[in-house]
Amino acid sequence: MSVFTEESVYCPEVTERFFINVKRIDKVLKDGEVISITNHRHVLAPGDNLNNEDSVVVAVANAVWTPEVIANYKASQTTTETETTIETEVI
Repeated sequence: MSVFTEESVYCPEVTERFFINVKRIDKVLKDGEVISITNHRHVLAPGDNLNNEDSVVVAVANAVWTPEVIANYKASQTTTETETTIETEVI
C-alpha cells in the first residue's frame, strides 16, 4: 500500500492585461487510485518574481511579458496610486 502526492500545473491563463492565472492541482494517490484532489490558484502580474514557478508558467511569462508590457503595467500602477491619493479640502 503506497500513498503519494502528484503535483500538476494546468493551463496558465493569460488575461487581456497580461496577468497570468495559475491553477495547480495536487492529487493524493493510494495504490494508484486518486483519494483526494486539492486545487490551488494564484495570479502573477507582469514583472513578478518567477523563481518558485513551474517551468510551464515561466515559459508563458517569458513569452508574453515583453519589456513593453512590464513597463506599461508599472506605469499603470503609478497612475492608479496617484489617482487614489488625491487630497480633498474640507471646509
